[in-house]
Amino acid sequence: MKGDNVSEAALKAMITLLDDSDEEVVAHVTNQLLAFGSDIIPRLEHAWESLEDHGLQERVENIIHKIQFGLTRDALSDWLENSRHDLLQVMLIIARYQFPELSESKVRNHIESIRIDAWMEMNYYLTALEKVRILNHIFFRIHGFSGNTDHYNDPQNSFINKVLESRKGNPISLCVLYMIIAQRLHIPIYGVNLPQHFILAYLDDSEAAQKLPLELREPLFYINAFNRGMVFGRKEIDQFLQLIKLEPNERYYRACSTFDIVVRVFNNLISSFADEKKMDKAEEITQLRDMVQVYMSKRLGPGSGDIDLPF
Repeated sequence: MKGDNVSEAALKAMITLLDDSDEEVVAHVTNQLLAFGSDIIPRLEHAWESLEDHGLQERVENIIHKIQFGLTRDALSDWLENSRHDLLQVMLIIARYQFPELSESKVRNHIESIRIDAWMEMNYYLTALEKVRILNHIFFRIHGFSGNTDHYNDPQNSFINKVLESRKGNPISLCVLYMIIAQRLHIPIYGVNLPQHFILAYLDDSEAAQKLPLELREPLFYINAFNRGMVFGRKEIDQFLQLIKLEPNERYYRACSTFDIVVRVFNNLISSFADEKKMDKAEEITQLRDMVQVYMSKRLGPGSGDIDLPF
């Protein structure tokens, strides 16, 4: 039976039973409501408004959240198996975990407005550095994006809709927005999975380089989106790795996959929710991250999903 076919009287009775002293009854009713899926959510939300018992309200909230989490899990599974692994699409899926009612068109339109502003300043004769200077001007000066240094570990920094609204984010969320806009302008800027600080690389886009896999294309230079688009070279990465006492590894200098980015965003969220003592959310995000890591292991081989690089 679909959720919209349940009578008001039946739904009210089921909600009342959520407060039953018999836990088996509560579990049975909960499973029934969960089985209705997303169809029942608007009616549960409406019923929640009329409830005076805060404990009962909390149980209804938990059921709504479980249904919405199932939708997020299904959307991520579809993205892994059936899509072209579009980065913006998966960032929207991640954002819907926390903001199930977010407007996808609003996010896309906001990004498109930034792209158009940058496109208006571009021409075919610009050098790679000149293109980045224009992107930096539009992204950081005109649209006002910056690193959220005051609330670095805030989970909001990982949700693309909130980053667009606040114009503040962590290193990876700013990099993701920056590279999405750049790639829509056919500028070869990609993420680099540097430990403790996600960065971007401007890749060689010569005809010969474009025939190579992404991870084998040579970076011309690097970009720190958390520091207003500062440009730097390989030597600075060497110095940073020495500072954090890590041996150089070629993957720290090369473009990473969309899967790597998604896992790292999830790692950030797990850490952020754990810092806020929201362990239920941290556990749910862990489940989502594990889905990606299992897929990576199956597609790319054992060990490929073993990425644990926060922020």
